[in-house]
Amino acid sequence: MDPLTERTPRVVSAVKLLRAAERRKTGRFLAEGENSVTEALESGVVHDVFVTEAAAERYRDLVTTAQGRGIRVGTVTDRAAERLSDTVSPPGIVAVCNTLDVPLGSALGSGARLLAIPVEMGEPGNAGTLIRVADAVGADAVILAGRSVDPHNGKCVRSSAGSVFHLPVVRERDTTRVLDAVTAGGIRILATAADGEVDLDEADELLAGPTAWLFGSEAHGLPPEVAARADHRIRIPIRGRAESLNLATAAAICMYASARVQHRSATRLT
Repeated sequence: MDPLTERTPRVVSAVKLLRAAERRKTGRFLAEGENSVTEALESGVVHDVFVTEAAAERYRDLVTTAQGRGIRVGTVTDRAAERLSDTVSPPGIVAVCNTLDVPLGSALGSGARLLAIPVEMGEPGNAGTLIRVADAVGADAVILAGRSVDPHNGKCVRSSAGSVFHLPVVRERDTTRVLDAVTAGGIRILATAADGEVDLDEADELLAGPTAWLFGSEAHGLPPEVAARADHRIRIPIRGRAESLNLATAAAICMYASARVQHRSATRLT
């Protein structure tokens, strides 16, 4: 059978998923590359897989896994693979997946103890990295609040290195609703600030309980009205000559600190 081309209806429909409006309309998105497709298959959210002949050889086990689960696998031309990709060097394998949105109530309703809440985060690479950090430290969910990037954006999915498939990701445009729900759930809200009143090294007592960290955009930080909702502002000590930390680094430090304290507390109770 000849490979599918960029004009084949199945490919044309999939290419449209590179647009946010089409993802919202269909409830589907594209996961590209070996890592993302592997995690998507493990999550059971894949409808179709498109692969070039060369990639089918390179990722033979992955193709076999998809076929063994009854998932349609279509061989495509290199030109079609380029159309399905938003990268400079397409890997040649793409999966069509169900979107991963989780309701806010579900993320908060199961005894959540550690949350990451990026607010107005517009850069997909940063959002994906933050999702990866949250996954690595064992956070319960990531809540993208306000006018934040679509987590199904290709760059966000790739930057998460598969983590977008591992933990609940919530989108809620009403930031006040998010903060009200978190507070009602008995979760302490923390935010980082250069002039914060609590040093992270001395915050173990605050970090031991259920905690939600607020993270602002790289360019503008947290909106003042959102920062004001934090129960405490935490200062990350910088002992060298660096003026500040970027968003991903600050998020990793804060989330790890919370996870360390919570894990230690849980170990003491068992």
